[in-house]
Amino acid sequence: MLDRGGTVLIDGGTGTELRRRGMALDAATWSALAPLTHYELLRQIHSDYIAAGADVVTANTFATNRFVLEAAGHGADFAAINARAVAAAREAREAGGRDVAIAGSISCLPPKFDVRAYPDEHVEHAAYLELAETLAELGVDLLLLEMMQETRHAPLACAAALRVGLPVWLGVSCRIGSGGALVGFDFPLVPLKATLDALLEPALAAVAVMHSPVAAVKPALAEIRARWRGALGAYPELGDGASAATSSPAELAELAREWIQGGARIVGGCCGTTPEHVRALAALAHGNGIGPTSFGT
Repeated sequence: MLDRGGTVLIDGGTGTELRRRGMALDAATWSALAPLTHYELLRQIHSDYIAAGADVVTANTFATNRFVLEAAGHGADFAAINARAVAAAREAREAGGRDVAIAGSISCLPPKFDVRAYPDEHVEHAAYLELAETLAELGVDLLLLEMMQETRHAPLACAAALRVGLPVWLGVSCRIGSGGALVGFDFPLVPLKATLDALLEPALAAVAVMHSPVAAVKPALAEIRARWRGALGAYPELGDGASAATSSPAELAELAREWIQGGARIVGGCCGTTPEHVRALAALAHGNGIGPTSFGT
């Protein structure tokens, strides 16, 4: 997809969009159960992002690795949840009639959101590899490592994803910490520089700043560019879906213009972003003549 040139639009938030449309998110698994409980709503959200102009839709697999599901009592549903998550995205693509890529999301979400509850690192790595292989078998076009923000668990997920043979996009999450330094979004003691040093690999197809406040995107892109010459991306978080987004569609598009001109090839949004935000980004990228950047790959 990146070899076409120009800007690639990724979709917006899935979990927060499910919440915005009435689904109660689970305290242990976020939106992981949606393929079982709200399949049609999930498929419709993917369809709405495609209609808005997204070139990539993300399967709802952010929290579907085995140790997360097992901790919530849904380990036996691993195969069904992931198969239905990818099927919802595939059905939306077929109905949309456009050449859209499906990304399989992989995160390091801890069991029940408790960072003290991770399994042994061998079990953890095996779970990431199982999910990556499952997503590949289900036919996703690329793997999307999301909310990578520290140096212990993220390298395990990254190593697993890179073993499968699909293109891998690395998504790092950060915020501006005390003193102005960029740190992990949920790990303020971990500098972004340390995370990048632990994760950047030549085999990665792209590196994006994702699920990060919009104010952190530009300095984070600069920090990545200092270490990485490949394709860049930006898809920030805009809220929790329970209240209004922190940036309007027009405001996000104006910010994205600067990111694109600075070298970002991939733009979109994460939590709090809606199809209307993606529609505004599509108008920017495809309607205003912004083409390949100087950092295109």
